[in-house]
Amino acid sequence: MSSDLALPRYTFFDQAFSQHYTQAGQGDVLLLIHGSLCDYRYWRWQIPALSQGCTVVAPSLRGFWPEALATEDASFSIAQHTRDMHTLIRAISPDRPVHILGHSRGAQVALELACQAPELTRSLILADPGFRVDDEAETASFHAKAVALLEQGEVDKALADFVDGVNGPGTWRQMVGWFKAMVKDNAYTLLSQVREINLGIRLERTAGLQCPVLLIGGANSPARYGSRLDILEQAIVQARRATIPLASHGMNLANPKAFNQTVADFLAQT
Repeated sequence: MSSDLALPRYTFFDQAFSQHYTQAGQGDVLLLIHGSLCDYRYWRWQIPALSQGCTVVAPSLRGFWPEALATEDASFSIAQHTRDMHTLIRAISPDRPVHILGHSRGAQVALELACQAPELTRSLILADPGFRVDDEAETASFHAKAVALLEQGEVDKALADFVDGVNGPGTWRQMVGWFKAMVKDNAYTLLSQVREINLGIRLERTAGLQCPVLLIGGANSPARYGSRLDILEQAIVQARRATIPLASHGMNLANPKAFNQTVADFLAQT
């Protein structure tokens, strides 16, 4: 099996930018937004399962594979990726709002998108968001060590440090070949992403969300992700919460059956 599941790659051209994505299924659109070091291949176990009930659209964000950055790029940002997703939704679903699911860094893009364009958002799913809330103190991040290793040419060490930091010690060593290949393809996005370390969200903006919201966490995810879900659960009145058993931050890969069922059930109820 190929690393992209042999799914068709579509390209939407927006001025000088080519938005690459894959698509499967029929019906209402579910937009899947990946996190750090990933691309649409990250959703390899979600696309076939969830496309049984809807149209799944999974883009690779600007700067990621198949046109991955090799150097730092000042245009790489949550704001730019949010604008790109806004444009993509307008192109693929001009007449109907879409379901939006974001994982990790992608959850911040998803939340920004829902807050900025509620008319495009039918429901919102946030899986293990890691962003800082504006009134919290800024903190040091493991991103910096990974970036330093990348700049020294220690790609494998950098990626092991980052992946273990978000999932738990020893995760990189246990990862399968296709996942390591994907992450290596996107390694140098960290040179740009490091500038976002303490980029926060204004929590009061979430009070304006009117769409159904699902918060998903991995049962074994590092505590910082659970703390984000705690804060969002308190701030968003209509939010529901689910925990994926036997899984850490990469919950959709570690326990895809439970993850897919949780998402499908939520979509069916909305």
